[in-house]
Amino acid sequence: MKTYGLIGFPLTHSFSKKYFTDKFQREERTDCIYKNFPLEKIDEVEQLFASNPDLAGLNITIPYKEVILPYLDECMEVVKETGACNCIRIINGKKIGYNTDVIGFGTSLDTQLKSSHQKALVLGTGGAAKAVCYALKLRNISYLQISRNPENSNEIAYSEIDKELLQSHTLIINTTPLGMYPNTDACPAIPYEHLTENHYLFDLVYNPALTLFLQKGMAAGAVVKNGTDMLAIQAEASWEIWNS
Repeated sequence: MKTYGLIGFPLTHSFSKKYFTDKFQREERTDCIYKNFPLEKIDEVEQLFASNPDLAGLNITIPYKEVILPYLDECMEVVKETGACNCIRIINGKKIGYNTDVIGFGTSLDTQLKSSHQKALVLGTGGAAKAVCYALKLRNISYLQISRNPENSNEIAYSEIDKELLQSHTLIINTTPLGMYPNTDACPAIPYEHLTENHYLFDLVYNPALTLFLQKGMAAGAVVKNGTDMLAIQAEASWEIWNS
């Protein structure tokens, strides 16, 4: 039986496992199974590969999208460009890295994107943020990354976000886990009082459906979108990769 799965830590709530389990049942695929593999440390992935000879593909989530790279035999160009991998195809033991976050985020983003959304603030600097930034580049949308500890010229601190910056950067994407269940009372520290109906807030978090970040955006009249569609799109992209 072909085994697919998700690695990350913790995996208290997995979109991927339910999605693929439902997909296999709906399509009457009795030759496939999808499992969660919570790994406390990334080096545990070597034992995972060794002890699961039927493993045909993996999805990768927080916090391993970047540190998984040394364990791969080959990477697609998008992985090299972003420095992040969220999907692995395994063929005869060869592990090939892909990034489906780029297509998942970009396709989902486009549904509400307007010509006025030409500048973005990307909250966070992790693996998901790298995919988001790459997708923004493909759309010629300029961006600043917001970090608790800015390290390069394109990063600024949360304390530097003011009314003027929000007026010019009308697309705001949360790539951090802030607000994710069960910590639903948390949200990124931005001056929400300066949001307007011209803003578009996209949250990669999908549980809850309306994070505090999105609720504050809605209260200001902004367009909001969560990560559910993104996850479904990237899940189907993973399936196509595994079966191509």
